Amino acid sequence: MNFLLRTDSYKFTHWKQYPPKTTRIYSYLESRGGMFPNTVFFGLQYYLKHYFEGPRFTPADIAHADEFCLQHFGRDLFNRQGWTRLYDKHHGLLPVRIKAVPEGTVVPLQNVLVTIENTDPEFPWLTNYLETLSLKLWYPTTVATLSREIKRIIGGFLERTGDPSLLPFKLHDFGYRGVSSEESAAIGGAAHLVNFKGTDTVAGIVLLQDYYQAKSMPGFSIPASEHSTITAWGKEHELDAYRNMLQAYPTGLVACVSDSYDIYNACEKLWGEMLKPDVVHRNGTLIIRPDSGDPVTVLTRVFDILGEKFGSETNSKGYRVLSPCVRVIQGDGVNMFTIQNMLYQLSKFYGWSADNLAFGMGGALLQQLNRDTLKFAFKCSAAEINGKWQPVYKDPVTDPGKNSKHGRMALVESEPGRFHSIENVQGAEFENQDCLVPIFENGKILLNHDLDSIRERAEVHFGVPSLSTAQVEK
Repeated sequence: MNFLLRTDSYKFTHWKQYPPKTTRIYSYLESRGGMFPNTVFFGLQYYLKHYFEGPRFTPADIAHADEFCLQHFGRDLFNRQGWTRLYDKHHGLLPVRIKAVPEGTVVPLQNVLVTIENTDPEFPWLTNYLETLSLKLWYPTTVATLSREIKRIIGGFLERTGDPSLLPFKLHDFGYRGVSSEESAAIGGAAHLVNFKGTDTVAGIVLLQDYYQAKSMPGFSIPASEHSTITAWGKEHELDAYRNMLQAYPTGLVACVSDSYDIYNACEKLWGEMLKPDVVHRNGTLIIRPDSGDPVTVLTRVFDILGEKFGSETNSKGYRVLSPCVRVIQGDGVNMFTIQNMLYQLSKFYGWSADNLAFGMGGALLQQLNRDTLKFAFKCSAAEINGKWQPVYKDPVTDPGKNSKHGRMALVESEPGRFHSIENVQGAEFENQDCLVPIFENGKILLNHDLDSIRERAEVHFGVPSLSTAQVEK
């Protein structure tokens, strides 16, 4: 697609709207609030490499955009002269400077994450022309933030009831089919892998390999059945379908959806009696997947049946752990709140360790999010007019939550993990303390972040679940 058309329609007209003698526009990206206390910044490197780096347009693109706008608006509004001048001077490169916090950094809400400004004073209109692409960083950052919060929740339960080393594979990405596009799958799937290592969203793995220098395989999966591979045998041959799974994959982890007909009968009679010798003596672990019903109700009974049939032991923390030959994955009705509720109910009222259970999360992980989940905004905060920088801001009387920041900015870390934004920064003030790092200038990427360093910055410091007991029970 023509790069000049990757913007909102009204931005075609903004080149005429800035004050006379405006030479630079400086804007920033932030999360103004939302459902989490922090953001996990992620995704900028992909957008820079895919959309910003190198020559981005040609004279033919300018002519095409001019004709498009003429038809779109019904009159001549496109800045053909400006874009032509931009091409003549910079040969399709974008004369902007972008600074950002390193990807994977966990930053409290309401702090600047990215700044962008034009470097050539002839083109102040270019800065916010790029907002439409730049603001899409809300998506990978929101997915990474949600995934990390769930990691923190599960990690807290594992600390109290089981083995925290199991955490990297406790939330598996089931979301590929539930997103709006291939690119959404890639970006969201990659964002999840900042925190976990289990996924079925292949596109996310490929993005990390292509854009984030993943040195080793960033995501893993296991052989697993779907309803078609079980029901194709017919109800009368359900046992044969399950036996085939064990024979087809005689070692390692294997997952089998078991509620095509009767999950309780499958666990008690088929897996727990007729196939029990095969399961017990198999060199690996069978992971049973319920896929319908109220999760807590179903899981409670499933665990009781599996505990009776395959045995369990009480670990050093006082919680029950199933025999190593069998585990459970819940992939239906899974979101951050139901995960917390399931783990809370199963541990507090039934004594089950979080070791027994993993989660597969689809639409709620990659799709049930929007820009307002973390209230992302891209705003101009400073303008150079007649050779002098001046602060620019909005302050709507009808909604103080939409107030914007003033002037040029720096992000300062006063102590580990505690960031705050400094507004109205003058010159090189705070230059040595600023956590916003130059990452792009005049068409070139200045540094690359690899997946390992991003994961290290985003690592969770385990703690108890964030919601109160009263909230969970409610």
